[in-house]
Amino acid sequence: MNCEWVLQNITLYVYDELPDDARHEVEQHLNRCPDCTAELQSMREFKEVASSLPQLEVTPNLLASVRMDLQEALEGVEQTSGWRRMFFDPFAWLRQAQFSPALAAVLLIAGFGGGIGAMYTMGPKVVNNTDRPIPTDTTHASIASIKNIKQDANGQVQIQYDRTMPDRAEGSLNDQDIQDLLLVAARDNVNSGVRMDSIDLLKNKQDDGRIRETLIFALRYDTNPGVRLKALEGLGSQVKSDIRVRNAVLEALLNDNNPAVRSGALHALEAVKSDTSVRAALQQLAKDDPNQYIRSESQRVVATLPRFD
Repeated sequence: MNCEWVLQNITLYVYDELPDDARHEVEQHLNRCPDCTAELQSMREFKEVASSLPQLEVTPNLLASVRMDLQEALEGVEQTSGWRRMFFDPFAWLRQAQFSPALAAVLLIAGFGGGIGAMYTMGPKVVNNTDRPIPTDTTHASIASIKNIKQDANGQVQIQYDRTMPDRAEGSLNDQDIQDLLLVAARDNVNSGVRMDSIDLLKNKQDDGRIRETLIFALRYDTNPGVRLKALEGLGSQVKSDIRVRNAVLEALLNDNNPAVRSGALHALEAVKSDTSVRAALQQLAKDDPNQYIRSESQRVVATLPRFD
């Protein structure tokens, strides 16, 4: 047992997150190390101050936007082993940055922690085990993950999700709570099936700005080609009116590693084939794209373009 290991785990010790054997080892080390004991006291003072700060409420719109920004930022972060794959550890980050337990650090971590915690708060209509709606206030319900999405013949969307225990929300696709849950599901890092079901429903609501941003994000960054295809289906009708959509679809045509996604992007861009960027891309692909189908389809579209003398 050395100081480096203890300092790496002292936050978990303060928040009672260490297993009993590791906790015992930390306590044994603290009994004979004044430097680590001083760090422990500093962390306890930090916890006390952070716990006294008020928790702020956020709107569902801000919630969805922050989750999207965080997901995009995490795409470039190298994955680590163990439980840190699932959760970003702000305390470890602060230690590495060698922050002192000053008020500025307290405000920084409290604001970040409050934003992460608020990301999982929703207010759906909860259904109990007898499938009867109950008047439960779920404004502060913590959404851990989306488990299942279904839509019945009447257009009602049923979403099963995890809080402290499995739960379910039910409503129409126009229901704000249902849309918020679908936006959460669309960025589920674990279950690609849930992401696909969510995008399949959201693509019919692409006129909503939040939903359109989610579809663009899915087309650009989702690791599952089926999800990217669903997002492309929802964005196809927007390539004429929204330059961001056009750029995302053009990016998929040029860079996606799945031929089906590239083919779908090419067909979607036919509606704006006279656009300067689209025209240039199609002309280049018609010359030397390694995929024969993409090359021949690009040649076909280029042949229909008006010629300028």
